[in-house]
Amino acid sequence: MPALSFSQHKDAATGFASEKISDSSEYEAGLPSVPGETYHSMQLIRDEFLMNIQKFANNIQRTMQQLEGEIKLEMPSISVDREVSDLAADPEAVETLEQCVINWLNLISAAVEGQLKKTPQGNGPLAEIEFWRERNATLSALHEQTKLPMVRKVLDVIKESDSMLVANLQPVLTELFKLHMEASDNVRFLSTVERHFKNITHGSSFHVVLETIPSMMSALRMVWIISRHYNKDERMIPLMERIAWEIAERVCRVVNLRTLFKENRASAQHKTSEARNALHTWKKAYFDTRAKIEASGREARWEFDRKRLFERTDYMAAICQDLCDILQVMEEFYNIFGPELKAVTGDPKRIDDVLCRVDSLVTPMENLTFDPFSIKSSQYWKYVMDEFKIEVLVIEKEAKNFIDESFKTLRSAEAAFDMLLKFKHIRSRDAINRQMMMKFNDILAQYCKEIDIVNKLFVQNLDNPPLCKNHPPVAGAIYWERSLFFRIKHTILRFQEVEEILESDRGREVRQKYLEVGWTMKDYEDRKYELWKEVTEQALPNLMKKSLLTKTSAAADEASNSEKGAVFVVNFSPALREIINEAKYLEQLGFPVPELARNVALQEDKFLRYTDGIQRMLDHYHMLVGKLNEAEALLLDDHSQELIRVFRSGYTRLNWNSLGIADYITRCKQAIGKFESLVHQIHKNSDDISSRLTLIESVNLFKYPAAKSEEELPGVKEFFEHIERERAKDADHMVRWYLAIGPLLTKVEGLVIHTNTGKAPKLAFYYEYWEHKIYDVLTKLILKNLQSFNSLILGNVPLFQTDTILTAPEIILHPNANEIDKMCVRCVRNCVEITKHFVRWMNGSCIECPPQKGEEEELVVISFYDDISLNPQIIEQAVMIPQNVHRILISLMKYLQKWKRYRPLWKLDKAIVMEKFASKKPPCVSYDEKLQFYSKIAQEVMRHPLVKDEHCIRLQLGPLASTVQENARSWVTSLGKLLNESAREELYHLHEEIERWG
Repeated sequence: MPALSFSQHKDAATGFASEKISDSSEYEAGLPSVPGETYHSMQLIRDEFLMNIQKFANNIQRTMQQLEGEIKLEMPSISVDREVSDLAADPEAVETLEQCVINWLNLISAAVEGQLKKTPQGNGPLAEIEFWRERNATLSALHEQTKLPMVRKVLDVIKESDSMLVANLQPVLTELFKLHMEASDNVRFLSTVERHFKNITHGSSFHVVLETIPSMMSALRMVWIISRHYNKDERMIPLMERIAWEIAERVCRVVNLRTLFKENRASAQHKTSEARNALHTWKKAYFDTRAKIEASGREARWEFDRKRLFERTDYMAAICQDLCDILQVMEEFYNIFGPELKAVTGDPKRIDDVLCRVDSLVTPMENLTFDPFSIKSSQYWKYVMDEFKIEVLVIEKEAKNFIDESFKTLRSAEAAFDMLLKFKHIRSRDAINRQMMMKFNDILAQYCKEIDIVNKLFVQNLDNPPLCKNHPPVAGAIYWERSLFFRIKHTILRFQEVEEILESDRGREVRQKYLEVGWTMKDYEDRKYELWKEVTEQALPNLMKKSLLTKTSAAADEASNSEKGAVFVVNFSPALREIINEAKYLEQLGFPVPELARNVALQEDKFLRYTDGIQRMLDHYHMLVGKLNEAEALLLDDHSQELIRVFRSGYTRLNWNSLGIADYITRCKQAIGKFESLVHQIHKNSDDISSRLTLIESVNLFKYPAAKSEEELPGVKEFFEHIERERAKDADHMVRWYLAIGPLLTKVEGLVIHTNTGKAPKLAFYYEYWEHKIYDVLTKLILKNLQSFNSLILGNVPLFQTDTILTAPEIILHPNANEIDKMCVRCVRNCVEITKHFVRWMNGSCIECPPQKGEEEELVVISFYDDISLNPQIIEQAVMIPQNVHRILISLMKYLQKWKRYRPLWKLDKAIVMEKFASKKPPCVSYDEKLQFYSKIAQEVMRHPLVKDEHCIRLQLGPLASTVQENARSWVTSLGKLLNESAREELYHLHEEIERWG
């Protein structure tokens, strides 16, 4: 790695320091989650470390500036490697070195003069520190260069040679040394207070400034004592003046009147008070330090110009105090005209108007045309403050008038009373506070109105009081009456907190009125209770004797005592429930409850348990019964009767005084569980049967073969034979599914009546129910398949193909239309006849009916076909499908009619036509016309579409086109033979003529 030059080392050092400091925020963001105190200490350590790094980098930079400063002493152009005496003895060398020293002296003098002319760039204390650092860096560079070995040797030669420059040399170097030492000392001492200056200038808040000022003054005292240059007034006063300027400027920046009053009031008050405290602390810290210096008696006293140091800060502190007072007045007004006063007076608009005037108090401050912190503008600021105080007095007067008017129309005596008590403790305007404390008579007048309103409500709703949710009538009425009474009682209890209110004449009148209304309400309460007690003692014994259940029947035949379709309800009287609720609430209200009613109420949990248990049991029972269809209900009739016999004691023998209610609920639950198990097993078998019927219903009876390729479809015969084969397979599956239904019904028979005959009379209706289901499924199966197949027939996707052949003299289909019609009719008929495989059951059983002898001793199998084949919808579909196929075939035959124009090719006798044509000895032109005619036919016929799709049928015209083309070509061949023979004869005849003439 190549070595870095000196300047590269400098850049690397300063870059490292700046990089570390700029990454401080990232370093902080990447800190792990640690407790608060630990994290704070880590921040302090980090900040200290970064500041030391920065300081170290600055020291390195200053050292490099000293070594290679901007002002460089030019070295002599001759060699000075010889001894000093030799060089001093050489006149030419001395002359050259003298000229070099003259240049040095001029350069140093100019640099010193330039530094003495410079002043700090800025008004703050940091500018003064930067000024001394810059002077120190420049002079240090020159001073260090005078110590270089070559420079010292040149100066020694000049002294050895007794040059005239020696007298001028020493004062310049002494002045340089003195100024350098002064700058170095000042930098060293001012660096001790640099952190304080930075806090004052850049601190995050005034709190930092307040903490910094005392310690900064202590540091300045140390500088005053120890420093050799900052121990005089001419140096210390400007520095402290700069500090005062920085603090004042900080206040001007933070306390901005254009935005101050738009901020949160608490935040604005805190900001202005801290700014005022900072200004006061500056002055106080100065005098505290001055007192310490005087008390020590060993240090030079601080007799600085106070006007220069404190005139502006004292004025700004007075302005900040005015701002604090303004904000305090605003807060006091807002405390008065708050939500409490709005709620009491009921005039929020007028309060809002007053608050608008309060808000407008600060408008002049927000629109100032002068700087309020400038002493020159003190008269203008005094005028603004006088106007503010006058407007405050006007608002106070209006507020007192408003309060006088509002307390004559109070909305709530208690709220007004609370507000008055609150105003005793909150900070508000003294004049308004005194005004409000005089309003107790208005509050008593409002309280009288409230008593009248409560009494009116009581009288109006005496007979039909409004009840709370879940409250019983009597206890609810007493609760309502007590709530009304509490509304007036609560207020008068609050009045007792201020003794003088009720001790006045008006207060005694109010108390008497309150007692009269209270006695009336108490009398109402007692009468309500006595009436309830009397009614309860009479009705409660009868209510407890009621049965647990009541039964209603959905069956029409009540005379038969049939329990089928019975619906049960819990017979817990609402009146009994009401008595229990009344007893609970009345006891909570403090009334003595009759012993019997108390005992019943104490058993409420037990009654709730019983009623809830019975209700859940009945819900379970009704849910099970609701799941049964008519056939299942008849099937389980005996079991239902047995279950209802278990219920019977609940509506015949047991009442709410009985001890066996819990055992009764247990017995009923066990019986219902047994019944539920049976229902679930029957439903499981029903689901198995339904799943088989679903499989049967979903079978596709017209599974046609897939196309062999995109161009080639199965033929007609192949198409229908494939459907028949697939249908036969599906028929076997369906029959197996159908035959499995009988054993499942036999299993149900075993569950219900414990036999497995398959022909139990008890299940006759159940067998019939499933037989109807099977009939419906088979009907849907056939009808759905026929409709689906009919849709395929009329669709636009060809299913099979038929060829077109020439059988002279006709063009026909292969197979022909009649055969296609027959195959279609047979396919449809076989679809319907598949139901012949489903043999009907014998009456009252699930056993297949054996073949019966019909006419002529023929065995007849009784199946569902006999009924399904007569279904009008199925007949309609079965007839429609062949008709649609026939229409398609007719349409194809019409399409073939255009090929009849080629009929002469095969209808005429070619031999006779050729012989007749040849006998006319036609010329070659006639032959050519004929040949071209038949050749064009041979070409034209192959340009016709060779495939014609008509709904489900694809007509293949390729064989017909080939046959027609062959016929046309045979005509061309025959004409060629005739032309050949005719040409040969002509040739022989010409040959004979030539020979004859030769």
